[in-house]
Amino acid sequence: MVILSLLILNKAGGLIFQRDFNEGLKKLSSNDYLVLAGTFHGVHAITSRISPVRDSGGGLEVLESDRFRMQCFQTLTGTKFLIFAEPNQPNIDVVVKRVYELYADYVMKNPFYQIEMPIRCEAFERNLVAYIKPKQ
Repeated sequence: MVILSLLILNKAGGLIFQRDFNEGLKKLSSNDYLVLAGTFHGVHAITSRISPVRDSGGGLEVLESDRFRMQCFQTLTGTKFLIFAEPNQPNIDVVVKRVYELYADYVMKNPFYQIEMPIRCEAFERNLVAYIKPKQ
């Protein structure tokens, strides 16, 4: 399994966490990641409104290209988890839900974390890397 990158967006579309897992990725600036998060948030909102399925509540969930696959998981509170992986990577939905479980266990249960603010939690990062890296 090769996970390239993880982004977590708050319900307003702000980037609250970003981590690259593959050293071969082209490095983006902090501003580029903020633009990417805001752009995705807007596209997700538009696609949820133009969905042909009534009351689907979703938006853009998967974006595939010949170079990467992006999987989005949106929680009931509006937080979005974006995982970028290799295009032929199976079971990305399982990976993103496990990342959400780690977020719930180590970020949301942290008494010092303020909701919708950038994530600065060593236990979350440590457990995230321990989960993703062995699968690389």
